[in-house]
Order: sequence, then structure tokens, then C-alpha cells
Amino acid sequence: MISITDKTLKDLEFGTVLEAVSSGCVTEPGMEKALQIVPFKNRDTLMEALHQTSEYVSSFDNNNALPNHGFDPIFNEIKFLAIEDSYLDAPAFRKIANLSETVNTLIKFLEKFEDYYPTLNNRALQVEYTKDILKFIDKVIDKYGEVKDDASPELANIRREMNLVKTKINQSFTMALTQYNSLGYLDDIKETVVENRRVLAVLAMYRRKVKGSILGSSKTGSIAYIEPEATLRHSRELNNFEYEEKEEIKRILKQLSTLVRPFVPLLYDYQDFLTDIDVISAKAKYAKRINGLLPNITSEKRLYFREAYHPILFSNNRAKNQPTYPQTIELKEDNRIIVISGPNAGGKSITLKTIGLLQLMLQCGLLIPVHERSETFLFDRIMTDIGDNQSIENHLSTYSYRLKNMNYFLRKCNDRTLFLIDEFGTGSDPELGGALAEVFLEEFYHREAFGIITTHYTNLKILADELPFATNANMLFDEKSLEPMYKLILGQAGSSFTFEVAQKNGIPYGLINRAKKKIEGSKVRFDKTIANLQKERSKLEKTSQNLKEEEIRAREEGKKMENINTKIQQKLESYQELYDANQRLIYMGQKLDDISEKYFNNRNKKELIGEFLKMVEIENSKRKKLEPKEKKKKEVEQKKIIAEVQVKVEEIREEKKEKKIKEAEAPKPKAAIRIGDRVRMIDGKAVGTLEAIEKKKATVNYGVFTSKVDLESLELVEAMKK
Repeated sequence: MISITDKTLKDLEFGTVLEAVSSGCVTEPGMEKALQIVPFKNRDTLMEALHQTSEYVSSFDNNNALPNHGFDPIFNEIKFLAIEDSYLDAPAFRKIANLSETVNTLIKFLEKFEDYYPTLNNRALQVEYTKDILKFIDKVIDKYGEVKDDASPELANIRREMNLVKTKINQSFTMALTQYNSLGYLDDIKETVVENRRVLAVLAMYRRKVKGSILGSSKTGSIAYIEPEATLRHSRELNNFEYEEKEEIKRILKQLSTLVRPFVPLLYDYQDFLTDIDVISAKAKYAKRINGLLPNITSEKRLYFREAYHPILFSNNRAKNQPTYPQTIELKEDNRIIVISGPNAGGKSITLKTIGLLQLMLQCGLLIPVHERSETFLFDRIMTDIGDNQSIENHLSTYSYRLKNMNYFLRKCNDRTLFLIDEFGTGSDPELGGALAEVFLEEFYHREAFGIITTHYTNLKILADELPFATNANMLFDEKSLEPMYKLILGQAGSSFTFEVAQKNGIPYGLINRAKKKIEGSKVRFDKTIANLQKERSKLEKTSQNLKEEEIRAREEGKKMENINTKIQQKLESYQELYDANQRLIYMGQKLDDISEKYFNNRNKKELIGEFLKMVEIENSKRKKLEPKEKKKKEVEQKKIIAEVQVKVEEIREEKKEKKIKEAEAPKPKAAIRIGDRVRMIDGKAVGTLEAIEKKKATVNYGVFTSKVDLESLELVEAMKK
């Protein structure tokens, strides 16, 4: 039987979470119900609630989004309808019809997509599906909440007669308006409306000349408002029809109320169902905002929250665009109690509250922001002692209140209890309070309870180190700046860094030394040892992180090199196959050339054919007969290899071409030209011998002719051999 007190809900600020959930509801009943969420007492109903929320979260990312579940509350309408001989007005029936239609749509949708939403469909199966309510109401009430003309033959007849009378009223009024206006009896406005009736605006001096009923006058008295006599007669007739219409509508609504009254219990179910869906939807929206999910719920006594975020802190920091540091913590049967120590403002209390709030949220059917590989079991009790609990109402000091709380812990604590105590043992004399806290901790330990405590007391740190199934932990601090790193480290107690923090904050060194002399040397040495160990731990943590990053990079580089080597090996094999195939073709070509030459010389066809057939037989003997599929596959592979080779050849050609262009564009040092050298024109192809040089003119002998050209336009082809 799960039991969690209101004090625990308050200590862990569960109300703030519920307010955030409630804000996601779209109906008033849903908002109220969300604020009343409490821990489930039964495991089965809790698991069902968690799976419902998890399924709703999945609807945000798939193509089967749940239909609208919003509705107008009908509490008052249902209560009134339940009274015998009562009847509802037309708009109330429209609200009931809309509610019924929304429920029917949801039931059919969840039935259709049962594979996606099995637990939500189970909830829908608890509600009866019927179209009778809609059928009864739609027959009488239109979509605007008005009684239809054809709701009964009598009403149809009355409204038809009313329309005829209204036509007569308009006609008679128009005639009177035209008549009296032509006589000049009317004011410039001519007509107006008084008590929902059209009246003539008659000038006061002519009011006796207009036949009809005076219904009022203007503020100045200059205008009298008169309903013409002919119109008045028809208006009285209309009043009679309106009374008959009202009575007929009353009769129809009474009849409809009688038809719908048996469905009152079902309407309560409908409203409860839609309210539940609204709360589930709000839970899902909240889970989406905080990246919540459903961890594995195990029967084994183990709490393992990996990369857990405090949801309130996460939301607040995200709004401020600040980072939130996740924590990983584990409690199990051979490590049931964790004692967190270290300086203030290091994140001890937040870590403790994070674990408590997440476990509480989970046991209330809410998804939590942890890694998907997290898991936990369900505690029967979650007990907390967090914050300043001075009880003004009961005239108790902080320490007295905490002792009273410890007494409750001792009465209720068992092997399925999670206890969370912040600043354990404070509020009294450190020596005496620490001794009592040590006894309490031993008692919780022997009862096999699970718990997390934060403390500055050295004796509690030593006790946690001595107990086999308890462990110390500390919040990591930067050894140089003494700034918190917000990371929990298990296995080692934390120093309070009392003197180091004091020195950092400008307290004179002399005063710090005097303080050190006033306390036992062993305590200073113990705290100093812990501080040094924490500094070493911090260094190791950074080194470990760097090594991990280097290892990941090296692994990635190794994979890349392996892939490159594989590709190179495949290409080499492909090129080798292509080379062998080309060599065979060259050999066959040479052989064919030899046979052709032989035939050219002896013209012996028989020998030619014999040689050719022999060559073909030799080649065929080397071939393996391939199946059509294998043949096709080989052809495809060969084509692929040829294509790759062609691409590579094209790339090489392009590279050579670019190289030539660059070489051509690059200014080359011009070689010295002497008489007797072989030369040619820079932009020409003909090569000649340089015979003479006169100033800047050169005589070149091309064999057939000689030519005189500019020396600068020549380039060296071959120097004269000496």
C-alpha cells in the first residue's frame, strides 16, 4: 500500500509541477483535476496511467493525432435534468449533444487505432457508445441551439402563421408610413423601434390626426411614437401566436428532457472520460516540455536515474537561457544509502530534491526527464526532511521539529522506504547532534531502507565509509577556482572547503590560522586529506574526459582508414582484372596478326581455318560456361569497372591538361641560342639550323630555304653537338 504524506509533496515542490501540468489543460474540470493529482496507491492503475501518458506523447510525433477532446462543462445541466418533471432549455441540449458527439468521435478513433493507443482504448471501452442522445437532440435542436421549425407539426403550423402575420404587419405599416408622410405629419426620421415594435415618428402637433396607439415620445416631447391602428391589430394577433409558440416549445423541451433523462449517469461518465483525457493530454504536453519519458519499472529493488534533470530547475533555466546539469545516481540493495557532503552551493540539495521529485512524479503517473535506460521500482513511502522546518504554529524550534520528524521516520521506515534528509543532524550542538544523527542513520540502515542524505558532519562521512551497503559521495569542485562543477561523484566524501572558501572570499590569513588552532588537529588533517583527494579526483575526471575524447577521435580515424583501405583494395583488384583481360586481347590480336600474315604469304585457306579454330578452341577451354544471371552480373561488373577506369583516365587527362596550361602560362626562362643550334619559331612547328646572328636578327636554314626572323621569336629545340 503506497502512502506519501502532504509534507513530502510540499518539501519536493510538487505543487509547482502540478500548476505547470494544469496550465496544459483546455477545460476547467481538467485544470481542477490536474491540481488534485496524488500518488497512486495501486501499482496496476499507476502503470495504466503512465502508459496512457506515454501513448499520448507518441501521438505528437505520428500521423494519427488524437481528435479534439474539449467540451463545455454540463454539471448544472445534468443535476437539473436529473430532477423529475424538469426540463432544459435549447442551448443546454446543444451542449449535451456536442459533448456526446466529442465522446463518440474519440471512442471510434481509439478503437480504430488500438494498436497505437491500447491503454487509452481500454479507458474508452469503459464508456458506452450510443448515438441515441445525438439522435433525440438533433431531431429537435439545430446547430445554433434553437428549436427547429419541424420539431413538431403544431410548431411548424404556428411559425408559418406567425410569418404570415409578420408580413401583414410590414405591409400595413408601410402603407401607413406612405400615407402620413405624404400628409407631412412625420418627422425627418419617419420611423423607429420601441419595445421591439415598429412605430411612426409623428410630429407632436399632428399626433391626434394619426390613428393608432402612442407607445412613447422623444425627450423634448416634439415627437410622438405611434403604432398605426392597422398594424396594432396584426401585432395583437402576433402576440397570441408568440404565446402559443412558447407553450409548444416548452412542451417539446419537456418531451426531449424525458427522452434524455435516462442517460444522466452516462453523461456523468462522458464528462469524466473527457476530463481524464484532458488531464492525460496536459501530462503529455508537460512531458514534451521537459523531455520526459517512461523509464523501466522493475520489481527488483533498484533506483537508477541516468542523466536526471530537476524539472522545475530545467524549465526555469531554459526560460533564462541557462544550462542545467543532469545527475546520475543509483541505489540498490548492496548500496542502499548515499551520504553527500561538500561545500554549500555545490548542488547537494538539488541532487537530493531531483531524485525525490522524479520518483514522486513517476508514482503520480507523470513522465520524468531521465535517460531512456533509467529504471526504478515503486516505494511504499517517500519521506523527506528538507529545508527550514521551524514550526511557528506548534511553538517548536527547527531542531525540535526535526526530532519530531525523525520519530515519524523511525515508526514508518522499512525496506520499501525512500528517505531524503537535507543537512542531516543540524540544528543542535555539532558533537551531540552528530552523535544522535549517527544513531538514526544506523537504525535506517539496519531496517534496509533506501535513502540519500546531505551533511557536513565528519562522523556521518566516516560511518558511511564503514557500513558495507552505504557509500559517500560529493559534488565535484574545481580545485583552482573552488567553483562548483555540479557533478555527483560516488565513493568518496567531500570536503566542506571551509578555510579555502573563506580565504577565497578575502578573510585574512591570520584569522584563518587562528581558527585552525581552535579545532582538533585530526579534524583539520581529515578535512585537508578529503580536500586533496577531491582535487585529485577533479584532475582525474578532466584527464579521463580528455582521454575518452581522444579515444573516440582515434576510433573514428581508424574506421575512416579502414574504409579507405577496403576501397583501394577493391579498386586494385578491379584494375588487375581489367589489365589481365586487356593483355589476353592483345595476345589474341598478335596471334591473329601472325595467322593473317601466314595466309598472306601462302594463301592456304585450309591451314588458315585450322589455325583460327585451334586458337578459338584454346581460348574456349579457358572459359567457364556462365549462367545467364552470372553472365549478366559479370557484364555489369565489367561495365562498372570500365566506367570507373574511364572516369579515372578523364581525371588524369584533365590534370595533365591543367598542368600543361599552367606550364604554358608560367613564364619560362629562355635558353640562350647560339649559331649551329636547332631552333624554331615560338608559335611555329618547322625546325631549322641557326646560321648567323646580326644584331637582333637571326638567319635560320630550313634546308629548302633560309629565313631572317627576330631573335626573340625563336626558341631552342636542340643545342649544337660539340
